[in-house]
Amino acid sequence: MHATRAAAARTHALAPADPAYRLLRTLYVVAPLLFGLDKFFNLLTYWPGYLAPLATAIVPVSAQSFMYAVGVVEVVAGLVVAWKPRWGSLVVALWLAGIIVNLLILGHGFDVALRDFGLLVGALALNRLASRRA
Repeated sequence: MHATRAAAARTHALAPADPAYRLLRTLYVVAPLLFGLDKFFNLLTYWPGYLAPLATAIVPVSAQSFMYAVGVVEVVAGLVVAWKPRWGSLVVALWLAGIIVNLLILGHGFDVALRDFGLLVGALALNRLASRRA
């Protein structure tokens, strides 16, 4: 009887976090998918303009080709969040950290880097919520 009461208490303790979990999970599925797909079309912005030249010096391809690879990674990250949010949220957090480093090396887009830092923190919050649900 005591074990049943403890399980019910844990379930009730998670209940207020459920809407936050659903919102964050939706954000980290939809945003990477949309941004990833847009790397192929450049409708939202011209993505190669956000790439530090160091990236194409390390990987000798055009900036647009590099962005195609970025798009694939972002789409995969969004799908991983959809299927395995606990692990996908960490993939997204690491990816955002890479974007932040790229922007700092680029020397402009600091406002975007700050926004992406906020998104990174949100991805880590999703990880904590997903870990509690596991």
